Amino acid sequence: MTYTKLIIEKKEKVCIVSINNPQALNALNSTVLEELDRAFSEIAADDGIAAVILTGAGKAFVAGADISQMSTMNAAQGKAFGEYGAAVFRKIELLDKPVIAAVNGYALGGGCELAMCCDIRIASAKAKFGQPEVGLGITPGFSGTQRLPRIVGPGKAKELIYTAGIIDAAEACRIGLVNKVTEPEALMDEAMEMAAKIASKAPIAVKYSKQAINKGMQTDMDTAISIEADLFGLCFSSEDQKEGMRAFLEKRAPDFKNK
Repeated sequence: MTYTKLIIEKKEKVCIVSINNPQALNALNSTVLEELDRAFSEIAADDGIAAVILTGAGKAFVAGADISQMSTMNAAQGKAFGEYGAAVFRKIELLDKPVIAAVNGYALGGGCELAMCCDIRIASAKAKFGQPEVGLGITPGFSGTQRLPRIVGPGKAKELIYTAGIIDAAEACRIGLVNKVTEPEALMDEAMEMAAKIASKAPIAVKYSKQAINKGMQTDMDTAISIEADLFGLCFSSEDQKEGMRAFLEKRAPDFKNK
């Protein structure tokens, strides 16, 4: 399938999705959102992909949602735009394959929200993060008010959202918004190294681990432990579990088949 605002590359079991709208600093308009929606549907259906890297072309990861498009919206149109963006980001969050955000520059507004729906965030030392929407007379609209406090805590999230503050990569890492900060030239190598390491593990076990974490974080501890037990048990019905433990006992590298 062809894309006008995305570049899709596959390197063995890793898929790299680059948002390619550099003249607008990769701003999220309806076209970009629709193409992300289609791309992640394709990725979900491709059993040859075990991990995904999401990044931006040019100087920005995503500098925000497209203000020129939003400026003429009424309340109903604004709600529909927010709901669609949130649904696309939720699809990325629930993808049964890990997604790494390689944040190469500005990740503001919708860009910060896009990074937050990924499993892991690696940032260039030049990256900037923030939710500056209240300075434009709106709230974050693509689930930023929900994911940011879950990642950094409600107090810090309220500070960043209420003040429209923008922070650098080092501060983002300090508060837990980012997993790791690298030099700009090393960003994609770091992301690829991590993605390849994930892709070398048993895909079913990685998928179930993601489900256990995501579902467990939204419920009480006893229910979460039960969710984990169910998924742990399901692993034992897979060929990969047999191969992984056999390889360990035979002191060799496993050959996982995603079965």
